[in-house]
Amino acid sequence: MYRVAVLYEHEPDAASYAEHAELCAQVPGGVFRHGKVTGAPMGEPSHAYYAEWEFADEQAFRSAIRSDEFMATGKDAYKRGFPQPTVEFLELS
Repeated sequence: MYRVAVLYEHEPDAASYAEHAELCAQVPGGVFRHGKVTGAPMGEPSHAYYAEWEFADEQAFRSAIRSDEFMATGKDAYKRGFPQPTVEFLELS
């Protein structure tokens, strides 16, 4: 299983992010989720908001991150002025 994790230091505007999430859900082959970061084991969390895509296998992941829909999500986030996120690709065992 593969994931794309997107971590925001500051929470984006809720109404604007709801529209953005509709675009994110169009990325082929994956499931999109997002929500508030509510805590950390010690101290305050480093991030306020997260988003992720989950893919069943490497082929679906590789195909999705090269798709026009995936590229459009980054352009849309930039256009909306969302905080610059940390983006990481994960392989789950």
